Amino acid sequence: MRVLVLNPGSSSLKYHLRDTACTPTGNAVLHSGQLEWADDQEDRGGSLRRVLQEVERDFGRPDAIGHRVVHGGESYTSPVSVTNDVIAMIRSLGTLAPLHNASSADCMEAAADLWPGLPQVAVFDTSFHRSIPDFASRYAVPENAYTGHPIRRYGFHGISVELACRDAEGFLAKPNGSLNAVVAHIGNGASVTAVKAGRSVDTSMGMTPLEGLVMGTRCGDLDPALVLLMLGAGATASDVDDILNHRSGLLSLAGTADMRTIAAGFHRGDPGAVLAVQASSYRLAKYIAAYAMAVGGPDAVIFTGGIGENSALYRAATLEWLRPLGYALDEDANQSDPTGIRTVSTTASAVPVLVIPSDEERAIAESTASLLGSDKK
Repeated sequence: MRVLVLNPGSSSLKYHLRDTACTPTGNAVLHSGQLEWADDQEDRGGSLRRVLQEVERDFGRPDAIGHRVVHGGESYTSPVSVTNDVIAMIRSLGTLAPLHNASSADCMEAAADLWPGLPQVAVFDTSFHRSIPDFASRYAVPENAYTGHPIRRYGFHGISVELACRDAEGFLAKPNGSLNAVVAHIGNGASVTAVKAGRSVDTSMGMTPLEGLVMGTRCGDLDPALVLLMLGAGATASDVDDILNHRSGLLSLAGTADMRTIAAGFHRGDPGAVLAVQASSYRLAKYIAAYAMAVGGPDAVIFTGGIGENSALYRAATLEWLRPLGYALDEDANQSDPTGIRTVSTTASAVPVLVIPSDEERAIAESTASLLGSDKK
């Protein structure tokens, strides 16, 4: 099956045309590209239609489209075929994932307009985390608030985390569904997940992708009283949302959210860059230590995502904080730049540390082909 995978973000769209019949893993990439989103929604739709038309012109119409959707809320616990009702629900969940869900709905509508009747599948980042137990997903708020609103820890980056665990099991020669691991997906958005026997049992992002680690432009964990102080000082709810989601994180500490620029500044001794690396790696190290407890001792710690895979500085800074727990970095392996899965810890390390390339598009293509195949039975 030839699956066009659309992976929209807040400012860009990654797209892959995959042939899932070529290899057992569905890893044959026929075409890939990236579209920078326009700010105007109408221009965004026009740009997307041009991409779809170019794919059809050069490769023919795909058999199906698979969409990455960040937030599935309470409604969606596994991939689903896209309908008008599904699109409406995804759009309504945009309040919980303001940087992404609307873009996913836009993609679905544009594809349906251009290719009516073509099967589309939504694959949700939140699905993998539905195994988190109540004691880890429940916020300690009054019962009426909990039941009256979609308040719980949903977690995100589940597509990437689940695939990283499957790849790690193969790399470590462990049976499927047996892995205990702490998985750090570090990109502009960042989260860390505790995985026990192949299932998510806790994760740093919460009801929305704002909670947890220091990210590119998101603050991560903070004292909720800060929000009250900003509101009391005259900020609107929209102002607070913009500050915490778009103007915080690495950007607020270093003046940029680009880890490559931050790394260069760190090596020059720029105070903002040094603070950004220290603060973000320290936050991650605290979560890794806590989640090692949550899984009863991990078989591996895994770095994935753009920064996790490519920033030797960030990995080294994180593992330096964890040295008292016996984590030991192999400096040469960490600095090397091979492709594929690799180990960046020494043989004496208390826990193996792996770098696993993220391939969300591969996982989405597999899920799309699997669902549509099962629909035909």
